[in-house]
Amino acid sequence: MRLARPVQTFSRAVRQTWKHPRVLPKAALSRLLCSSVQHPVPLPLATSTALPEITDAFPGLQTHEDIYRFSVEQPAEFWGRLARSRLQWQRDFSLVTDHDLDKHVFRWFPDGQLNASVNCVDRHARVHPDRVALLWEQDEPGHTQRVTYRELQELVCRLANVLQESGVGRGDRVAIYLPVSPLAVASMLACARIGAVHSVVFAGFSADALASRIQDAGAETVITADQSVRGGKTIHLKKVVDAAVAKCPSVRHVFVGTRTGGEVHMGAKDVHLDQAMRVASTECPPALQNAEDLLFLLYTSGSTGSPKGVAHSTAGYLLYAAVTHKHVFDYQDGDVFGCVADIGWITGHSYVVYGPLANGATTVLFESTPNYPDPGRYWDTIQRLGITHFYCAPTALRLLLRHGDAWPQQYDLSSLRVLGSVGEPINHEAWHWFNDVVGERRCELVDTWWQTETGGIMLSPRPSAPGAAIKPGMPMRPMFGIKPVLCDTDGSAVEGMGVNGALCVGSVWPGISRTVYGDHRRYVDTYFAPFPGYYFSGDGALRDEDGHYQITGRMDDVINVTGHRLGTAEVEDVITEHPEVAESAVVGFPHDVKGEGVFAFIVLKENVQSSHKEIVADLRKTVRSTIAGYAVPDVILVCPGLPKTRSGKIMRRILRKVAAGQPEEMGDISTLADPSVVEAIVSAHKALNTP
Repeated sequence: MRLARPVQTFSRAVRQTWKHPRVLPKAALSRLLCSSVQHPVPLPLATSTALPEITDAFPGLQTHEDIYRFSVEQPAEFWGRLARSRLQWQRDFSLVTDHDLDKHVFRWFPDGQLNASVNCVDRHARVHPDRVALLWEQDEPGHTQRVTYRELQELVCRLANVLQESGVGRGDRVAIYLPVSPLAVASMLACARIGAVHSVVFAGFSADALASRIQDAGAETVITADQSVRGGKTIHLKKVVDAAVAKCPSVRHVFVGTRTGGEVHMGAKDVHLDQAMRVASTECPPALQNAEDLLFLLYTSGSTGSPKGVAHSTAGYLLYAAVTHKHVFDYQDGDVFGCVADIGWITGHSYVVYGPLANGATTVLFESTPNYPDPGRYWDTIQRLGITHFYCAPTALRLLLRHGDAWPQQYDLSSLRVLGSVGEPINHEAWHWFNDVVGERRCELVDTWWQTETGGIMLSPRPSAPGAAIKPGMPMRPMFGIKPVLCDTDGSAVEGMGVNGALCVGSVWPGISRTVYGDHRRYVDTYFAPFPGYYFSGDGALRDEDGHYQITGRMDDVINVTGHRLGTAEVEDVITEHPEVAESAVVGFPHDVKGEGVFAFIVLKENVQSSHKEIVADLRKTVRSTIAGYAVPDVILVCPGLPKTRSGKIMRRILRKVAAGQPEEMGDISTLADPSVVEAIVSAHKALNTP
């Protein structure tokens, strides 16, 4: 274990230099990004109060079933009461919903006014000014910084004033290209404070990817940093921004914060953010925002076409993020909420920033990687910070379980109370390892299903009736107000139990995205046209004999083998049950006889005892006995890794090209976390086909 640097308290070091509201020395701002401090001691865990708290708003509804039924039968009354009890309004609303279902225009609390930064910062700073809002776990272990709600409020106001003075106003789009840090959170909230719309771009995307998002949003302002550090590596953010801005004549200002202190080129459009904030006021009156004003854009990459700018409005999104954070995870005062997602993704928006801060929580900002400097990084962080809730992706879990049980068992994980899985469906082996080894079989494990477009969690084992069972690897139950519907290929709802179909939603919820920015037709065509009358998720799902839901994978991840429709996720789950397999990805490829064949890429655990030939033979036998003969992969290729985006998603289009023998057509791979793995896969495929 590494020792932390000598402790330096942020509150003491910075607050002493912030005595005058208009003077902030540059050194203090640098410490805000770079200093290291000791974490706060978490408060004792309280008894769960989630159900009583929500029933207080609904007298007469005493069970989870009663509340859920009320939420789907009387959504206006349900969400209206929660909006008044969970959010602070600057002007109360008289109307809960005003939807135009024919045009797929959704409005929640349309005549109400509020400000997201007030809800996430000011109201908590007023009541609990010294409560820790942000725990920044920096890249190097032991370098941790805490920021209280009072300090966060000052930081947000300073940055908001800088933006306003540069001409940023209501409705203007601001691109944020920053590492996970207090400055990134403050940038998001500063935009919200003045009514600007933020567009966070993951600080790992290429210059071309960043430029396309700036151009689509029409952003005139970019906030970045000199560099970032992740996994012990330095990323030159400013250089990427320079290359992107050269293609974006609309950009007028680039604000450059300090992360490493590395020298960067400063051009005519560039502004030293530390210097600008040093003279900015710590007071900034919040803008009066309409409930349906846009809060942010978040770009998602489709399998084809340009990235989609998913647009979320202020009140509905904020309410849904807060309610799901509270009740899916049973959040209680004193908890330390550890979601290790990057803020560049929707999980980071909803469960690192907006959901936890709206609930006045202490939220963790994790800058590093799961295996830096070793596979114990997550578990060391949990021990040092006293994390009570740990929310991560199955991809990271599968990476870590390859290294065995010894790593998590080295650390004291007794602070953990709730575990969460987010992203792609979690396979059974990863679920059991997370539950049994990390959670020591005493924590609640909630597998969650949702999307960028939904704004928050849609399916999850919790909330549910006290004592209700949790099934491994299943999100199981709908959230309050959500009506899952399975549809067949004709668009008809599939009734009964033990059935599967396209996963749709037959209700409207506050967190639903409002449009694809600048292209509402694309929004309608993508999410509503495929199954008229429903929101179409693009995923397939199974409703089991108990009425619980299991995600079977993307509908476009279906292979038609000799007339049989085969979900790739089903085959992958069987393959990863093998004790020597860490990960798998299954795709279809052209087959002269079958039409489509099954191609499986597998990554083995470390120090396997069996030969590759023996493992492949075992997998073929297992798939045949577990699913069917037609599901047995025609090719099983052992690889050193899989091509993944920096958010952990497997890039299947690349694997399809490899499987089809068309590696020269795989397109741009610069946005992958490790582009070199593609060359290794192509080489392995060539070797497999070499006599």
